[in-house]
Amino acid sequence: MAGKPSKQRVSTVTPIEQVLDVGSEAEIQWSDTADVLVVGWGAAGASAAIEAREQGADVLVVDRFGGGGASVLSGGVVYAGGGTKQQKAAGFDDTPEAMADYLKHEVNGVVSDATLRRFCDESVANLEWLEKQGARFESTMPKYKTSYPPDGVYLYYSGNEVVPAYGNPRLAKKPAPRGHRTVAKGQSGTTLFNALQKSTLAHGARALTQARVRRLVRERATGRILGVEVWVLPEGDSRTVRHQALDALVAKWRLYQAPRAQAGRREAAQIEGQIGERRYLRARKGVVLSTGGYIYNPELLEQHAPAYKPGWLTGAAGCDGSGLRLGQSVNAGTQDLNNISAWRFITPPAVWPKGLVVNTRGERFCNEQVYGAKLGYEMMEKQGGKAWLIIDSALRRQATWQCLFGGLWAFQSMPALALMYKVAVKGRNVADLAAKIGADAAVLQRQFDDANAAARGERVDAMGKAMDMRHEFKGGALFAIDISITQKMFPLAVLSLGGLKVNEDSGHVLDVHGRDIPGLYAAGRTAIGVASSRYVSGLSLADCVFSGRRAGRAAAADAAVANTENSGARGKFSMGLTELDIALV
Repeated sequence: MAGKPSKQRVSTVTPIEQVLDVGSEAEIQWSDTADVLVVGWGAAGASAAIEAREQGADVLVVDRFGGGGASVLSGGVVYAGGGTKQQKAAGFDDTPEAMADYLKHEVNGVVSDATLRRFCDESVANLEWLEKQGARFESTMPKYKTSYPPDGVYLYYSGNEVVPAYGNPRLAKKPAPRGHRTVAKGQSGTTLFNALQKSTLAHGARALTQARVRRLVRERATGRILGVEVWVLPEGDSRTVRHQALDALVAKWRLYQAPRAQAGRREAAQIEGQIGERRYLRARKGVVLSTGGYIYNPELLEQHAPAYKPGWLTGAAGCDGSGLRLGQSVNAGTQDLNNISAWRFITPPAVWPKGLVVNTRGERFCNEQVYGAKLGYEMMEKQGGKAWLIIDSALRRQATWQCLFGGLWAFQSMPALALMYKVAVKGRNVADLAAKIGADAAVLQRQFDDANAAARGERVDAMGKAMDMRHEFKGGALFAIDISITQKMFPLAVLSLGGLKVNEDSGHVLDVHGRDIPGLYAAGRTAIGVASSRYVSGLSLADCVFSGRRAGRAAAADAAVANTENSGARGKFSMGLTELDIALV
């Protein structure tokens, strides 16, 4: 039973073996063959499979569990703009140019400007493509800024669009909302993925679930990826049934019973190791890696981002970096593996950003109204993961009313109330509060003096906060809420953003020399993409669709012709590997 510790500690991470080099495909006894083999059946994998089928390819999709990955656990928000029908119905004008101009602030050059513009140019079409797969989107908007809108609300500002520093009046008189939440009750990720999963099968793709891909098979002379080695759980075995049940249970336990969820992951991995049967799957045209990020790989997290280990790991059990490590097994290049998104949302309550966020010295370091991942980045990367949110009695009263009567989700209102009334440190005044939280009283007083002057319109806010988000503190009690990564009452959600380098024209995985690895593609969080720098809500799912369709389209068209060259946006195409390349693997 999950929850009882095993005598021998079982790793939950998929074991990845050294690439299997063969002289020709005839050396392997293949269990199945397809044109395109998709490894990982989340939003990116489903998008790749559907697109490849629409291009006429025979497709087989493989998943360690039953499909869904992190996508099914998500909020089902797709970042879309450039003039969607939902934006127009809500009364907003948007253009691909304005969308790209804003996203440059978030993307920070992690993909080329040409790729970013293509992402924006195709945004309307990709949202409509999702609708064709069965997803629904609407135009109702919330009354206030929120991290995730309530039921009945499906279009919202899901990033930093309303923050003054991110706007461009030349391109848009008012910022457009681009967070398109899938129509559903509760968290919408399940509904969105169910539509994609059904469409994958309706398009004629075949699926092999409860199967771990542990090795790539490569043709020695050309370096072309021929297929994969997969370990499949046998049908009819009671442990296979248990493995399937554990997937659902872990998803249920992960939010509030983390130790129990981890025990469930270990039990599932133990079953995989005990009864998995080895098979080989042939990909005539290409293998697409779309297994998600690596946040559930302790070794990779320790190696690349140890400061984030105390955070609340966000993702599915399959987010263990298996796709990343499969790519590395054939000398693939990687990028930004130390880039972790940390979500420190302080809204709702909508009035909290009117308070002051300060570091341990008592200095403001960030505009409080920014998107939670931006605040989390500034706190983690520049302040050692420690910060305080300071509000006064007036803001606390307003926040309390919204928590009780403002229609918030329980996961938003309950922690906020606990933080204000159980965790917050109370000070009679600035000096008293500074003494209690260990801040410099003079430094903290200066923050309040400057913020009050900005609220009265006497000066520009030091952090660029909009006028309607400024607040004058008029004396009386102050409350400092610990929003550090170590605050257990306020878990800091973290997920990995880095991945395999890819050719931005095709999704081909690039080797360490910047050349396409023949027959190998990547998409979603396994690959570097639009969402790999600064995460905003919906950008990852939107990139899953964009990059998944790109990889599926290219893999389906892969003619496997030797010595062809292609000058992609970020990589030169080469059908062969040198002896040095193979030696480096």
